[in-house]
Amino acid sequence: MGGSSVRRYDRGAVGAWPWRSRAARRRAEAELRASAERYRQLFESSPLPMWVFDTRTLAFLAVNDAAIRRYGYTRDEFLARTLADLRPVEDVAELRDDVARRDGSPRVWRHMTKRGELISVEITAHDLEFEGRRARLVLANDVTQRLRLEDQLRQSQKMEAVGRLAGGIAHDFNNILSVILSYSETAIDTLGPGELRDDLEQILGAGQRGAQLTRQLLMFNRQQLVEPRVLELNDVLADMTRMLQRLLRADIELAVHPAPDLGAILADQGSIEQVVMNLVVNAGDAMPTGGKLALTTSNVELDRRDAEDHPGAVPGRHVMLEVSDTGVGMDQGTMARIFEPFFTTKERGRGTGLGLSVAFGIVQHNRGHIRVDSTPGRGTTFRVYLPRIEAIAAPHDDRPRLATLYGSETVLLVEDDIQVREVALAILRRHGYAVIAARDGDEAVRACEAHPHHIHLLLTDMVMPGITGRELARRLSGLRPGMKVLCMSGYTDLADVADEPDTGTAYLQKPFTAETLASCVRHVLDGDVVPAGKAS
Repeated sequence: MGGSSVRRYDRGAVGAWPWRSRAARRRAEAELRASAERYRQLFESSPLPMWVFDTRTLAFLAVNDAAIRRYGYTRDEFLARTLADLRPVEDVAELRDDVARRDGSPRVWRHMTKRGELISVEITAHDLEFEGRRARLVLANDVTQRLRLEDQLRQSQKMEAVGRLAGGIAHDFNNILSVILSYSETAIDTLGPGELRDDLEQILGAGQRGAQLTRQLLMFNRQQLVEPRVLELNDVLADMTRMLQRLLRADIELAVHPAPDLGAILADQGSIEQVVMNLVVNAGDAMPTGGKLALTTSNVELDRRDAEDHPGAVPGRHVMLEVSDTGVGMDQGTMARIFEPFFTTKERGRGTGLGLSVAFGIVQHNRGHIRVDSTPGRGTTFRVYLPRIEAIAAPHDDRPRLATLYGSETVLLVEDDIQVREVALAILRRHGYAVIAARDGDEAVRACEAHPHHIHLLLTDMVMPGITGRELARRLSGLRPGMKVLCMSGYTDLADVADEPDTGTAYLQKPFTAETLASCVRHVLDGDVVPAGKAS
């Protein structure tokens, strides 16, 4: 061996077995390429938009097919843009701050598509190095529809909660108003001209205004008794045009443009008139220096896209009423709240804030929806869509005028509110009727069993402790099969009325006056079933 040295390889030494080291590197490189290919496939095949952008310049470095489809840009157009190009101008500054201090938690942003559509997108992002640059991988989940439905649910829950409150207030208030209106009307009839009569007429007028307010509350809560029938919207507008013109100032020009072949709708005429009147009054208030107001009708067909873009809309054929003004218009913040009950932009004392919410409730109850477009300084357009039906509107004959409001029949009066019971008792007796008064259902049953003679009419409140008026009527029908029934209430569930078979039952909406109560009783006794809501 001499002085020569031999290099020995230790299997455990670093750098040993160089041929195996090269093989390991090749395997690692292959695994890396396979992993990169898997991630590329996941990136490209993701059903949600994904992209990579440079965190310094915000330039797009890569984008998948889902992003191209959702945003409408080609791949080359995408890669020629920056992330700021997807954001509304007012959001760009916040975007740059967010990129600088990103904490990785999901967040919802507003994005713009190529065609200008504004969408809400939940962003999830992760930092990475891409082709030697500091970058961020983004997954964008379009939550526009989800947020819209959530907002619709919140609005519906809010309307329902306020509606329950409004209905409860209206119930109690209508009992009070029945007493005020009835006694005021009776006192006026017994007095000649003079200062006291004038004072009572002021009280009566105030009570009537209160009754109008409670009617609006009940319409908002969809508890006003209604009579749906086939209507021609053009005929409704023609009947209302003169009255609508009187509601508007002289400096507002009203024009009505009816479609010649307009379809029919199924709705309560009084409720539809309320919608038209509320929209017209609202438009008039929006034109303090005058302007033009146009009412236009047309037939429209809503497709699935319309329904998706407008919560509450249903695909199919509709009749549309457009109410367009040249007034001051509204900003986005105001438009978002206009259908909220008691919301108003008018100065204090000049409105209840119920007009548009009442219109919204009525239209919704009739399976329709309302849309609004507005630009500050350029006016507002409301569009009301109601389902079109294949039917012909029949002429609607009013009930014949009564020859007398007096009678001698026996009436079983059931009312839990003592003041309402007392005033109804006085009105009926003053008109010649024999009256048996009861404060609840149990007392009414005992009175009915004990009374030896014929009872011609059951006049009962709908909502009472223990038993409802309708349940009482069914219970007494076995004892008095020929007895007619008149139900009265200031708080009535329309669904309950609509689902009941036609039993000849009549309904009287509170608050009532002496004349409306006497008239309704006489109609029922004479065999004319009173249409729901038409007696008061």
